[in-house]
This record gives sequence, structure tokens and C-alpha cells, in this order.
Amino acid sequence: MFTYRRTPELPTREEALPGRATPLFELPERHTVLGNPLAGPYPEGLEVADFGLGCFWGAERKFWQTPGVWTTLVGYQGGFTENPTYEEVCSGGTGHTEVVRVVYDPAQVSYEALLKVFWEAHDPTQGFRQGNDVGTQYRSAVYTHSPAQQTTAEASREAYQRVLTSAGHGRITTSVLPATDRPFWPAEAYHQQYLDRNINGYCGIGGTGVACPIGIAEAPGE
Repeated sequence: MFTYRRTPELPTREEALPGRATPLFELPERHTVLGNPLAGPYPEGLEVADFGLGCFWGAERKFWQTPGVWTTLVGYQGGFTENPTYEEVCSGGTGHTEVVRVVYDPAQVSYEALLKVFWEAHDPTQGFRQGNDVGTQYRSAVYTHSPAQQTTAEASREAYQRVLTSAGHGRITTSVLPATDRPFWPAEAYHQQYLDRNINGYCGIGGTGVACPIGIAEAPGE
């Protein structure tokens, strides 16, 4: 059994729920909008990016609507529990955040452009919440798959901080961490492309209204 934490607080590895060696559910075969397979291995030449920006229902839709994205799927990342369930993640006992895995063609859309979608789709200054959604699973995070992604994401965070500061916003709380030792665990089938199957479904994400400079571009006046 697990209990829900009253205040958002990340568990240590020792405190985290143990999870399980195999998942309790299977992924659907194909994306309901893009028509491509959800699970890898993916075609040669495609790249993977992982973003956490609040409730993954609305976050996933932002990326499947982006030209050059081949497929998307939602899941859990950044914590310690293997093959977690949604209920376990919501309890605060896994350390995971809700994320969107974006599989994209870099010949059609750059990683910098995906970062722009990420920053502008949510408020990265809110810590363990996003709007009315409160909990460690709603924290802002980028999990990188190469040194180039890590460098680009960190530079993008700095550039966006400058324009946010100029607009009167606070400090960005977004973590930018390598995905190497932070495995992605797919979420249950009913979460995948949720807002395509439930067109009036809940979407709790919302941006600051401040445009993000592409990639490592300097903020105006710098």
C-alpha cells in the first residue's frame, strides 16, 4: 500500500515505493493522431526528447501538434520506482514527474524549436505545481539524451530566464538532467493521447505569455 503526502516533497531512493520488474499494462500499438508506433525501436535518423511540464494530457497535445514530431507518448520519469502506476506517482512516493516523450525528425524540427514549445506551454517558475495541479509529479523538467541536448537545454533555460526576469517573473525551477540514469516508464494506455480521445478533457497547463528565444539566442538588449 502507499499513502499520499500532504505537502509536495520528493522522496529519497530509500523512501521511494519499490515498484516492480515488469509493467502491469501494455502500450497501444499506434498513436491515435500521428498513426506511428508508440514504442521503439524508432526509424533511423529520428531523435528522442523528454519533457515534463505539468499534466501530461495537455502537454502531449502541444507536441503532437508540432510539425516534424513523429510520435509522442506519456509516462513517468525522474524518480526511483520501476514500472510505476499512475496512482503510485500521484501519491508522491515514486519521485517521478509526468513527462512527454517526443520522437522527432531533426531534419524537420530542431531540438531548439521543441524547447521553445516546452518553455512557452507552461510556467516553469512554479516548483511542485502547475496552475491548480499541485504535487511533485507536476514539476518542470527536461531529461536529455545527449551532451548536445544537455548543453542546448541549459543554454535555453538561461536565455528564457533573462526574458522572464525582464517581464517580472521569478526564477525558473526546471531541472535539466541526463536521461541516462532516469529511465522513462510509459503510462497506462488510457493516458496515451488522452485529449484526442476526450476532446473536452481537462488540460491544466498554461504558459506565462512570454515568448522564448529560439535555442541559445540572446534576450533582447543583451
